[in-house]
Amino acid sequence: MIEQFLITFREALEAAIIVAVIIAYLKRTNRDNQIKEVWTGVGLSLLVSTMLGIMILKFYGGFEEKELFEGVASYIAVVVLTSMIYWMATKGKNIKAEIESKVSKAISPLALIGFTFIVVFREGLETVLFLTPFATQDLSGTLAGLLTGLIGALVLAYLIYGVGMKINLRTFFYYSSILLVFVAAGLAGYGTHELIEWGQEEGFNLGFLGEKAYDLGIPSDSVWSHKGAIGSVFAVLFGYSTKMEWGRVIVQFGYLIFGPYLVLRAYGKDPKLNAKRERLKTVG
Repeated sequence: MIEQFLITFREALEAAIIVAVIIAYLKRTNRDNQIKEVWTGVGLSLLVSTMLGIMILKFYGGFEEKELFEGVASYIAVVVLTSMIYWMATKGKNIKAEIESKVSKAISPLALIGFTFIVVFREGLETVLFLTPFATQDLSGTLAGLLTGLIGALVLAYLIYGVGMKINLRTFFYYSSILLVFVAAGLAGYGTHELIEWGQEEGFNLGFLGEKAYDLGIPSDSVWSHKGAIGSVFAVLFGYSTKMEWGRVIVQFGYLIFGPYLVLRAYGKDPKLNAKRERLKTVG
């Protein structure tokens, strides 16, 4: 549930920020009468995203080779999640100016509804893709994470734009991106595990990649299992598993080298974050 919460919270907050920027710009330019069109676009995007999620799960239910589906779905989620993290790091700081520029050109009601739908649906589509691998494993936990993530994001967005609470969103996205890198690494590892199982069932010779790299011998009902009360927390934060194949080890830990480097390099161009890190070094 923690992974689902974190992913939904991050995506929903991005969508809420976009909507808040659009509404603030409309108010500032005396176009208050068009705010209802913004909410129409938001409602349509949520409806289509929900329908898409239901369709994917129904497709999964009728898919015989579930390991193949879960493996491919996990890999797609990792690719999209990685691109989203990098995009927010490199382009996110200009998002307000870009949105306001687009809204200024969306004069007609249909154009504004269409623009709002597209920018919010992108976040909804990403959320569906990210949560699909989790939903195939634990639907109730995924729904709980989805609901709590939405509530948390809406509450924070209201505190920022409704009450005026001060928060450095750039810093927030920086640290949440690092957490999401570990989530993505776990997804990459899980997807690799499922593809290895599918390959073995199909009779493919995977060589050492399909062999066990280690097995801690911890029973599945133990709290230290990667599905147990304590082990699941480490599984979320670090991609922990009680046993792994060599293929999973290579992919998962390879991503844990690549992912943080990508985030640190992208955000390393931000002078404010650089200055903060230098202050922390000085204090230390």
